[in-house]
Amino acid sequence: MRLIGLAVILTLTLSFALAPIAAEAQQAGKIPRLGYLVLAPLSDKPSPERAAFLAGLRELGWIDGKSIAKELVRMKVDIIVAAGGGAPLRAAKQATSTIPIVMTGSADPVAEGLVASMARPGGNVTGSSLMIAELGSKRLELLKEAVPRVARLAVLLNPVTSDKLELQATRAAARRLGVALKLMEVRNADDLIRVFAALEKERPDGLTMLFDALTTGYRGLVGDFAKKQKLPTVFGAREFTEAGGLMSYSPDVAEGFRRAAGYVDKILKGAKPSDLPVEQPTKFELVINLKTAKALGLTIPQSILVRADQVIE
Repeated sequence: MRLIGLAVILTLTLSFALAPIAAEAQQAGKIPRLGYLVLAPLSDKPSPERAAFLAGLRELGWIDGKSIAKELVRMKVDIIVAAGGGAPLRAAKQATSTIPIVMTGSADPVAEGLVASMARPGGNVTGSSLMIAELGSKRLELLKEAVPRVARLAVLLNPVTSDKLELQATRAAARRLGVALKLMEVRNADDLIRVFAALEKERPDGLTMLFDALTTGYRGLVGDFAKKQKLPTVFGAREFTEAGGLMSYSPDVAEGFRRAAGYVDKILKGAKPSDLPVEQPTKFELVINLKTAKALGLTIPQSILVRADQVIE
């Protein structure tokens, strides 16, 4: 698998058919350009999240065309969308304090120093937070409730791009629940092979993977390995559960990307990022894969099944 070292950088040339952009832009005949910055496996096919974002733009009347670019700030794009938060968001923030930046999923933008407050961001960054830190704790609680015997949990993470706040929350929940964590670094496919070999020997009671936009492309491999090794798993994206993981708990990420298109729309119509409140998710999805539970010899408690938004059978 080929991976981009920092990010996939796209520029979208937008035209607007439903309403004026801004008086000066119209007079100059300017077509705004949007920089889309994402840390992800290189692929010609957009992810579901990116597809949701582009669909949101189309619904609001913007028509996109795209070209690859290396330097968004140098190209003087009108807006930068930092997809998924993390490294792309930090890189964008460091690159400019004037070009509006729309984030699609920061763990805690206030704690990260990206905005002054959720209600009044105060700078050039706005968008949505995925509440990643709080959910890291909730996921471990759900796994422990579903599989009480879990006492040693392997945690796969990318030391460069995985969210530090999520790790802190996971550690705090582990101490409260009496679960010992084994942190295992995964930066690339070679690391994943090494980690799999170690897990076969150490035999933990369960497995999770911290949020990381770069290594989510390995979800199928991780899901298959966990099933073969009889490891209960919990993840922060439903795609992992659909790929064979036991369970996941997360916001509706695609909907967050669609809402990002709304921020772009407002900014292109003249709104300032500093005045647009940061949104938090209102819908969370608990997905359980009963096929995987059966393969692992597990019976999921009814108390969890009744809370599930989707059960894969």
